[in-house]
Amino acid sequence: MSAPTNSAAWLPAKHGRLEVGSAPFPTAGADEIVVENRAVAVNPLEWILQLVGGVIYPWLDYPFVLGSDVAGEVVEVGSAVTRFAVGDRVLGHATGTDKDENSAAAGAFQRFTVLRARMASRIPDGLPFENAAVLPLGLSTAACALFEKNQLALAHPSADPVPSGETVLVWGGSTSVGSNAIQLAVAAGYEVVTTASPRNFAYVTALGASRVFDYSSPTVVADLVAALRGTRLAGAVALGTGSSTPVAAVVRASEGRRVIAIASTPVSFAALGDGGSRARLPLILMRMGTAFAIQAVSMRLRGIRTTTVWGSALKDTEVGPAIYEHFLPAALAEGRYVAAPDPIVVGAGLESVQLGLDVQREGVSARKVVITL
Repeated sequence: MSAPTNSAAWLPAKHGRLEVGSAPFPTAGADEIVVENRAVAVNPLEWILQLVGGVIYPWLDYPFVLGSDVAGEVVEVGSAVTRFAVGDRVLGHATGTDKDENSAAAGAFQRFTVLRARMASRIPDGLPFENAAVLPLGLSTAACALFEKNQLALAHPSADPVPSGETVLVWGGSTSVGSNAIQLAVAAGYEVVTTASPRNFAYVTALGASRVFDYSSPTVVADLVAALRGTRLAGAVALGTGSSTPVAAVVRASEGRRVIAIASTPVSFAALGDGGSRARLPLILMRMGTAFAIQAVSMRLRGIRTTTVWGSALKDTEVGPAIYEHFLPAALAEGRYVAAPDPIVVGAGLESVQLGLDVQREGVSARKVVITL
C-alpha cells in the first residue's frame, strides 16, 4: 500500500509568507512516531522565525515547515517505541526547528509530522484535538523552567505531591507558558503566586495560583514582597518582555532562593513588520544584546542567578519522560491537569496557518491560536 499524500504550509524562503504545497510523507525512526495532525497551534516563535529566522536560527534550510504544537492520531510507530500504537490519540511537541534536528518533516504545520516519542503523550477521548494542541510548547517551556537542573531544579510533579513549604513566583500567569507553569508547580507541591491583568485573575486562580496581582499596578512589587513575607521562595519564572526587572526586585527582597528562570527576551520583536520595517532588525538585536549584558551584570551584583529557558531542552533530559510519559497522560485522563489556555480557532486547513500567525502576532490574552486540519 502506498503512503498517504502529505502536504504542508511551507515557509519558502527567509521572510516569506507561508505557501501550501505537497510534502514528503515522513518516516518514523526507531524512537519516533508519525502523527496525522487534527489540530495545530501557533506560538510567537513561529512568526518571529518567519520574520527573522535567518538571523536568529541561521541553520534553517529553506523551504521549511515551522510549528511546534500538534494533536492528532498515530499512523506509524518506530521499531523501539512501545508506548504508542497506531490509532492512539496524542499531543506532541515537534522540534524540527532545533539546530540538532533542522528537519521540515518534524515541523507541525503539515498533515503528517514525525515526533520523538518521548515528546508525545496520549490524550483522553473526551479532550478535543483543538484543546490538546494548545499544550506542547507552553508545557515544555514551563517544565524546563521549573525542573531542569540548570534552571529552578524543583521536585517533579506527581499525582500525590508532598507539600514543599516553598513558593514559586510566576510572573505572567495567563500566558501559555504561565498557565502550564502554575499547574506544574502546584502538582509538584509548591504554592504559586502569580501576576496577570485583572480580567484574568479568576482564570489563573482556577489553575491553582493561591494569590494573583495586577502586573501593571504601580505597587505590584511591594504587594508581592508583602505576600511572600514569611514564606520561602523556591525561585521565580519571568514571562513577558521586561518582566525580569520587577521579578528581580521581588526576589531580592524575599527569603529563599534567588534564582530566576527567564523565558522571554528583554526586547520585543513585535515592532518588526514586513518589508522595509525589517531594517530595524539590527537595531533590535543590538538593543537585545545590550539588555542581556546589562541584565546579567545587574542581577549578579544583586546576588541573583538568572537562567535563560530553552523550551525544548527537556527532549534530551530526564524531564521529558517525567512530563510526557509519567505525569501528563494520567493527569489529563483524571482531570488533574487542564489543557490551558483555551483555544481560539481561527480557521480550518493548512491555508489558515498564515492567518493564525498574523492573529497571534497581533496579540491574544489567555487564549492560544489554533487551526484545525
